[in-house]
Amino acid sequence: MSLVINTTTPEGIVLAADSRQTYRNLKGMARIGSDNAMKLFQINSRICVGITGLAFLEEDGVLKNLSKFIDEFKRGSKIEKLDVEEVAVKLHSLFNEKYHWKVQLDLAADNIKNDLQVKGCELLKLEKNQFNIKFSFKNPQGGLEEGVAGVDMIELLVAGYNKNGSHQVFGCYIPGEIQKRRDSNDKNNEYGSSWIGQGDVVSRIVLGFDGRISNVQYTKEAMGIRGEQQIFDELKNLEYAIQWGTMTLQDGIDFCTLMIQTTSAMQRFSDGINADPGDMPGVGGPIDVAVITPNKGFVWINKKKLKFGSNEVDLD
Repeated sequence: MSLVINTTTPEGIVLAADSRQTYRNLKGMARIGSDNAMKLFQINSRICVGITGLAFLEEDGVLKNLSKFIDEFKRGSKIEKLDVEEVAVKLHSLFNEKYHWKVQLDLAADNIKNDLQVKGCELLKLEKNQFNIKFSFKNPQGGLEEGVAGVDMIELLVAGYNKNGSHQVFGCYIPGEIQKRRDSNDKNNEYGSSWIGQGDVVSRIVLGFDGRISNVQYTKEAMGIRGEQQIFDELKNLEYAIQWGTMTLQDGIDFCTLMIQTTSAMQRFSDGINADPGDMPGVGGPIDVAVITPNKGFVWINKKKLKFGSNEVDLD
């Protein structure tokens, strides 16, 4: 799954990513395929993209790394003229076309029906929404349960400077939508941190909780009484008060790398959470770091190289 994290400061933008690449084998088991995958890509002199989630897409009957499609996109003739939002929209459209997720969502609905039947459960309701499937069923003991299913997601974090000097950060989700994360023209939203991938450890550290808190029965009951929005508004009081607007570029680098290192270390010692054990340690390997500044543009701070013995080569 991996982790890509961005921190936007007054001095510039930082993006960092781990290098682990996982996949599912023919038995459906998650395995670590590599600790040398690239997750950060320079698009032009002002914009960078980080990618997590599904690592391969099928094209002409052959599985191909998502980096191939990013590289093809970068070779476009007008790529240098694109602004941040334009890159986000074009990449979202590209992967929506390449990833036939709607077909897989239909297959997921059939699999839910078959799995419940094998387990002796009675399917009560199955509702296919735009991006996922919600269902309810009665288990063999007569208890009522609910579930949500979907397909593996591709997540993109697009960050950089526009031609006019303003900066923006967008999150792209396939299947899903484009979300604006940061914008220099939005008051109180100029600076801060955003992440995609396995962000549960980062969320627990920075926000004080991770998104799975909504699956805890006590939280469900509280949301039913007081409403989901009010509960999350109150949980925001747990967030660390970080003064992003005073952070230097070096501080941003230190913060991003610390979050990835901490996530990797926590995954080493844990096996998911008690409510959902057996999580894949999807964050690991070397950390790539890039910065983008208004004056210098895109600069690699740390980037994996090809190695053999004492020889190292950077193909860029």
